[in-house]
Amino acid sequence: MAGLDQNTPLPTEITLHSQSRRLELAFADGSRFVLPFEFLRVYSPSAEVRGHGRGQETLQQGKREIDVLDLQPVGNYAVRPVFSDGHDSGLYSWDYLYMLGERQDALWQDYLERLEQAGGSRDPAKAPPPAMSKTGCGHKH
Repeated sequence: MAGLDQNTPLPTEITLHSQSRRLELAFADGSRFVLPFEFLRVYSPSAEVRGHGRGQETLQQGKREIDVLDLQPVGNYAVRPVFSDGHDSGLYSWDYLYMLGERQDALWQDYLERLEQAGGSRDPAKAPPPAMSKTGCGHKH
């Protein structure tokens, strides 16, 4: 099962709230998380966003208005959202989504601090255009 942590509860409910731009998840252990699309996009597990090691992450900017156009199941262990900016290479496994839910406040705070340090913005109009991929790693970005 593609490295799924056996201790992670499985989702019992996944609801896409397009109007409020949130993904609601309920897990078998009773946990319930509501994750904003912007948060999901900023913390995409794709190589394009995360890089190939610590310190190689690409800071995502201008994602405040991001939408999820589609949510595709991947086997029985993950979903792949299709975001309105064309990003669709992130596979969000159940354990990754659970971790995002558990650590949402700390991760969001960390993102806001990194954005401020970089002089960036959550607003699309104020964000710099995306830089060309400089990883040269052979992955399709």
